[in-house]
Amino acid sequence: MIERLSLPQARRIALQAQGLAKVRSTEPVTARAVGRTFARLQLVQIDSVNVVSRSHFLPFFARLGNYDRDLLATLSSSAQRKMMEYWAHEASFIRPEHFHDLRVWQSRTWVGSESMEAALRDRLEGEILELLGRSRPLTAREVTARIGHEEVSNKDEWGWNWNAVKRTLEGLFEKGAVSAAGRTEQFERRYAPTAKVLPPALRHDGDSSPDKSEAMLRLIEASALAHGIGTVRCLADYFRLPVRESAGAVETLVRRGTLRPASVAGWNAELYVHSDAARPRKAVARALLSPFDSLVFERRRLEQLFGFHYRLEIYTPAEKRRYGYYVLPFLLGENIVARVDLKADRQSGTLLVRGAFGEPDAPAHTAVELAGELALMAQWLGLDAVVVHQHGDLAPALAEAMA
Repeated sequence: MIERLSLPQARRIALQAQGLAKVRSTEPVTARAVGRTFARLQLVQIDSVNVVSRSHFLPFFARLGNYDRDLLATLSSSAQRKMMEYWAHEASFIRPEHFHDLRVWQSRTWVGSESMEAALRDRLEGEILELLGRSRPLTAREVTARIGHEEVSNKDEWGWNWNAVKRTLEGLFEKGAVSAAGRTEQFERRYAPTAKVLPPALRHDGDSSPDKSEAMLRLIEASALAHGIGTVRCLADYFRLPVRESAGAVETLVRRGTLRPASVAGWNAELYVHSDAARPRKAVARALLSPFDSLVFERRRLEQLFGFHYRLEIYTPAEKRRYGYYVLPFLLGENIVARVDLKADRQSGTLLVRGAFGEPDAPAHTAVELAGELALMAQWLGLDAVVVHQHGDLAPALAEAMA
């Protein structure tokens, strides 16, 4: 039986699933609250862009407000860690219980050592695994120094101009043999054998792997929980899984009653809603969303649900950008009502609003609410002030509200 929903109902289901439907608590944010938020999201994408803050910090700010970023280091480095790094949507923090399932479905061989000369790769893998097995977690630079590797100059730079040790480490990371035990202040991975990184209950003997079909079912169900509602393509995209196999898993979960077919007025697609998805009567959140926030992963879904067309313009030449370099959508209630191009100028201690743009149906109080959120973000980032540049139709009202 198909569940029939209105578009506002579908929006509220999606926001509730992502932890973006309620007013934030005014209580201090605890490690448990951060852990619960991460468990709800299932994964958080990692990106090196640091224009406002490292991207993996921003989804927690959107949902929790002013919190201590060191809590994430605790959750991702303790013996009973709740977060670990692996390939998922892209490079991501994932729940450790998903690691073995993702390992049988992820294939990012182009990132690491697949194209290296086999003899060199095999030698370096042996030396690296032996070293990491008896040492503390090490960065690629530290591994290079410890094994005494000297790079042969090559005029043809590869990828990010990594040396052979870094490429080999990333190949071992893709295979699941090594993992990131943490990051340095410079955002370098500190590598360790995966057996030392996984919580004890998840450490497998030998090279045992889960059944691929069962792994797919678990990942698609986790994706459905994080979505609340979505298409097969949406559910597959969350962990970057192949669509055809994802569709088979969706059919199985429908037969089991875990997922239910749904139709949404105005969204012309075959949709599925998780049987445990909450159906709130209203959504009252206020949040600035990172370009890498899981709510905005799937741009077509974002446009269908919110009528919000969004493209990341980091790689667009400056003169061709419509909104700016690092633009964050602004969620108010159950609608995305504006977007702002932000930069944290740490030298001057200011949060710069380089552009502010309202959506056509933005309510009259958008600028006031956005000003409040920007002030909170500046406080969270340890900045003293918010400076609004006069660029964009919302900028004058926002500057007045900030004043």
